[in-house]
Amino acid sequence: MSVQVFDCSDPGQRTAGLQAAADAVRRGQLVVLPTDTVYGIGADAFTPAAVAALLAAKGRGRDMPVPVLVGSRPVFDALVAAAPPTAYALIDAFWPGGLTIVVRYNPSLAWDLGETNGTVALRMPAEDLALELLQRTGPMAVSSANRSGLPPATTCANARAQLGEAVAVYLDGGPTTSTIPSSIVDLTGETPTLLRSGAIEAERLREVVPELRIPSAES
Repeated sequence: MSVQVFDCSDPGQRTAGLQAAADAVRRGQLVVLPTDTVYGIGADAFTPAAVAALLAAKGRGRDMPVPVLVGSRPVFDALVAAAPPTAYALIDAFWPGGLTIVVRYNPSLAWDLGETNGTVALRMPAEDLALELLQRTGPMAVSSANRSGLPPATTCANARAQLGEAVAVYLDGGPTTSTIPSSIVDLTGETPTLLRSGAIEAERLREVVPELRIPSAES
């Protein structure tokens, strides 16, 4: 498979790259894109073979399901079964941005993201290039663009060095502005729980969700 790399600092290449990436996603191929945290490797969320290829490219098992990026609030609403009010409070405060929320997805959805037990991790990135691509493709399964066990890629070149020809299209948006992955909050249990500290500090999350459980802070 021939690999295409687009320098998205050039307007012409940006336009061509977005089209090529959207076409690749529709064909069930993998793409690399910048986000507001680190670079991501993405695939059509509703093409199981593409999601399986994403996991294989990373060297990651089905026991670590792939998060999904969305480009708008209505898309979020369409994917979830019944999000708690806490979800919308967090969305209003931190989306688009570095917060991933885990909710129960609509059981009618025909997707296979791994062993999810009916849950999905959703995020809307604050990165124009990513949002433009999501507007063209719909929800994308996206994980950090690195081989499992290696540091997340903060440049397109680093992502390509790790993932090589497993990816059809690389969108180079320059170095990411952050090296910190998103924070993850699980809303599927009785008490909202911080699963991963990241781009949004726990104190800021607790300003919105005072009952947030932070396991690492427990004695």
